[in-house]
This record gives sequence, structure tokens and C-alpha cells, in this order.
Amino acid sequence: MEIKKVAVLGAGAMGHGIAQLAAMSGYQVTMRDIKQEFVDAGMKKIRWSIGKFIEKGKISPPQAEKALKNLRPLVSLKEAVEEADFVIEAVPEKLELKRQVFKDIDSYAPAHAILATNTSALPITEIAEATNRSEKVIGMHFFNPPALMRLIEVVMGEKTNEETLKLTMDLSKQLGKDPVLCKKDVPGFIANRITISGTNLVAWMVHKGDYTIEEVDAAAMFKAGMPMGTFALLDFTGLDIAYHVMMFMEEREPNFVVSPLIKEKMAKGEIGVKAGKGFYSYPEVGKWAMPQISQDKAEKFDPMTQTYVMANVAAELIRNDVATPEDIDKTLKLGFNMPIGVLELADTLGLDLIVSKLKEIEAQYGEFFKPSPLLKEMVKKGELGTKSGKGFYSYK
Repeated sequence: MEIKKVAVLGAGAMGHGIAQLAAMSGYQVTMRDIKQEFVDAGMKKIRWSIGKFIEKGKISPPQAEKALKNLRPLVSLKEAVEEADFVIEAVPEKLELKRQVFKDIDSYAPAHAILATNTSALPITEIAEATNRSEKVIGMHFFNPPALMRLIEVVMGEKTNEETLKLTMDLSKQLGKDPVLCKKDVPGFIANRITISGTNLVAWMVHKGDYTIEEVDAAAMFKAGMPMGTFALLDFTGLDIAYHVMMFMEEREPNFVVSPLIKEKMAKGEIGVKAGKGFYSYPEVGKWAMPQISQDKAEKFDPMTQTYVMANVAAELIRNDVATPEDIDKTLKLGFNMPIGVLELADTLGLDLIVSKLKEIEAQYGEFFKPSPLLKEMVKKGELGTKSGKGFYSYK
């Protein structure tokens, strides 16, 4: 099957970006939202973004004009999908809403059409069950902003077939992206499962009074050289986004419990920059300002703490054949702009050190942080990373 027509459902932050990307890549695109004002707002953002591409010399005015001609904004769902070869849903992260949307799409879209969901954590299998074509339903998790970020996380549902997978991977490449494959429908997939686990641990550490927010963030910035700390980043991206993924993990993942610190902030509406207050305060609501943190706060906290947990979660993904080491590291580097992959970093630190640190963390913070059997097996075999010549990767 050749994909010529793409329907994007949702004209919000992600939807309009995906529609723009597909139109710039030469596809005939319909972009649909539930109200004309939402569709108009999405088109306004697309025109602004394409203007920026022209300013920076990334596309020519004729190319921009062609991309805009490829786009058809709509309110009618039936009209948006009735001729589509590939549908990408980008509605809010609510499972029942997505299931209803997929049920509706299934009744209007051609039998050959593939239905993809841009969820960052919700179960592909349960979304697919709302249709009569589970084999043609797949996860296609774009990163924000879709027109610029190189990564797409492709996620298999339990019944997704190989043809659907191949066409989705091919489309991702045609859009100019680097896809990674999450072979099983696990909570959080690759990206969020790994990063959220480390974030939740440091939130527990602060909640228990072991460290302060400033100590954690100062260590990340002044000892690890990160552009900002964990809590500043949560403020920047929006605590509500991380919270919803964490709560989903708590519902579905044994031994994963969301830190009360996160829940308390959400209950108060202190979700970061867009609220004017999060873990830090922002004088101008909606405007980012780097929190001023003293370097002398950096000494107490080990900035590799999250890395130990992230490496552990990554090891479990490998052990359960969810993802390859290469795709895991590509996800972290392209999706979160990390200079080095978590498994590359683990090999550098030494897997024996990581297992030792995880045992300490497990003793204080619970069974979720128990060292992966794969990590323990690798240490037993002497596969410690760069110092032994072999870890997750081989070294000369």
C-alpha cells in the first residue's frame, strides 16, 4: 500500500505540528478538530511556523506555498478520514476519549487505512479494541515540536501486524524522522518509562527530607553539567504532563508509587511556568526564567542517582525484549537531547557500581528499584562496561 493521504485529528500543540510536517513532506493532509476556532488557531500556528522555516532558509517560498496547499482544515470527522490511507490521532491524553475517537474513525475510514495514536503512554492495545481493525492500529509518539524533533517512538499493540509496522516505520522516515521501535505495549513505552522512573525517585527523596529541591537541581547543573535540574525541567515542561504519565504507571505497574510531592503540587495547581508557580516561582505567568540556585548546594546529592534507575528500567526493557540497547539510547538522545545514551553512560560508570547503588536505593525507597536480573547476570559474567571491554556494548 502506498500512503498518499494523511488525516491528523487534533489541531492543538501536537496535532497542528504533525499536520504541518506531513504537508511539508508532500502528503495530502486533512487536519480536523471539534470546533472551527480550534482549526483556525492550528492553521495560524502552521502559517507562523512555516514562515520561520522560510526565514531560516530551510524551505523556499514556493515550497511553503505547496505545503499549505497540501493542507485542508476541517471540522467534519467523516470528511477528514473517509479517503485517508493513514490517520494520526492527536487528541488529549484521556483513554476513554481516544477509544471513542478510534471507534468513530473506524466507522468512517477506508478498510485499508492504518490508525495511529500519538499517545505518550496510554495502552495501544486498549485503544485498538475500540475498532474492528486492531491489526491496523499502532502507536506513533511524536516529540514536541514535531516539525523539529527527530524522534518518533513507534509502539506495537498486541495485535498490530507486521505490514502496519513496516508502513509506519516507512512513513516516519518519509517524514524525515528517526523511528525507534517499542516491541511491546508496556506502560510508558521506552521514553517515559525510563525518564519518569528516575524523576519519581528524586521526588520521593525530597518528600522524605533526604535532599532539598535546590540540592538535587544544583548537583545536576554544577556537577553533571546539565542545562537545568530535574525540578526546573518539570516546571518548564509542565508538571501536569509528567503527573498523568506517573499516575498511569501507578495504576498499571506493580510497585510503582507516585511521590506525594508530585501529587501535592498537582492538587495545588502548582504545575510550573504556565501556572506561575511550580517547584519554583515565576514572576510572569507563562514566561520561563531560570531559577537562581547557589553552586554551594551541589555537594550533597549524587547527580547520577537518576541514571542508576534509568539504566535499571532500560535493562528490564532489554530483558523482556521490548527494545534494543541502540533504540533505547537513540530515544534518550533524540527525544530528550541527552549528549549520551543511558546505556552508554551505564557502561562508562560500570554496571557493578550501578547494581551496588540500586541495592542501596531499593533498601530505602522500595522494590520498584530492585536491580534487574539482567544487570546482576552481566555483573556476574564480568560484563561491567568499558573497563571490562563489554557491557551493553562491546569495546576494543
